[in-house]
Amino acid sequence: MVDRYPPVEPSDTGLLEVSDGNVLYWETIGNPDGTPAVYLHGGPGGGCGAGARRYFDPAAYRAVLFDQRGCGRSRPLADHPDADLATNTTAHLVADLEALREHLGIERWVVVGISWGVTLGLVYAQAHPERVIAMVLGAVTSGSRQETEWITRDMSRVFPREWEAFAAVVPAAERNGDLAAAYARLLANPDPAVHQGAARAWCAWEDTHVSLMPGWEPSPRYADPTFASVFARLVTHYWSHGCFLADGQVLAGMPKLAGIPAALIHGRYDVSGPPDIAWQLHKAWPGSRLVLLDDAGHGGGSFPNEITAALNLTRPLT
Repeated sequence: MVDRYPPVEPSDTGLLEVSDGNVLYWETIGNPDGTPAVYLHGGPGGGCGAGARRYFDPAAYRAVLFDQRGCGRSRPLADHPDADLATNTTAHLVADLEALREHLGIERWVVVGISWGVTLGLVYAQAHPERVIAMVLGAVTSGSRQETEWITRDMSRVFPREWEAFAAVVPAAERNGDLAAAYARLLANPDPAVHQGAARAWCAWEDTHVSLMPGWEPSPRYADPTFASVFARLVTHYWSHGCFLADGQVLAGMPKLAGIPAALIHGRYDVSGPPDIAWQLHKAWPGSRLVLLDDAGHGGGSFPNEITAALNLTRPLT
């Protein structure tokens, strides 16, 4: 098993103005002459932490990490009920990726994504396959309605007590409907008691449904009220709009990726995203390799090291 690389500081950082008044924070690590790669964080709204830098061999890769619009160190933040989310969609994030690639003078790159970043990476690659060398995707998602219904409703069968607390925050008349949309409305309420309470409840549910992965501990980032607000607002915004995709769009578009090699890495005990999604994408993608980890959930176990190992295997293909 290949361990992740030691912590490393960025070799370059910057702010890139994109569309609609948004400014993206970006950083690069590693060898300026190495294989270009871009890392897509989860969420939506999770931001990019320093730990993600450790997936990449700094002698071999020129890795680009950035915070997607509305979160992390990008501005403006989606941290307040009056934040305008109309121009925060999957199509905007794909356009941001292209703007960042051009800004950094990169012709083609390896696309690495985790969780939501997998969906975003697949949509990007289907739109711009000529820009993708290879893909390494972990905690596989495809942005379908089935997946969001599973997380927001069907997992009540796994966590019934916690789900009742999660659903109880929503007005009774809305509890049988789209819970992500109901939470999005609460998070847009100008009353701090309402939107802050909804953010805490949403993040408590997020922490619950990943809690079966090996080595799980409650995430300290949810204790930050700004992070909790940004994260909850962006996740519910995307999920209540079907991730701004036609349902089943990603799976239907897999033939566009036939010539792109990929590793799909997924925990067998991933309750947040059952392995059938990774299996369906793998079956529709002749150039892919599926790795199911017997010691991992939605992360944890050997998951981080498998991402690093897949990147080391990918490098000779470039």
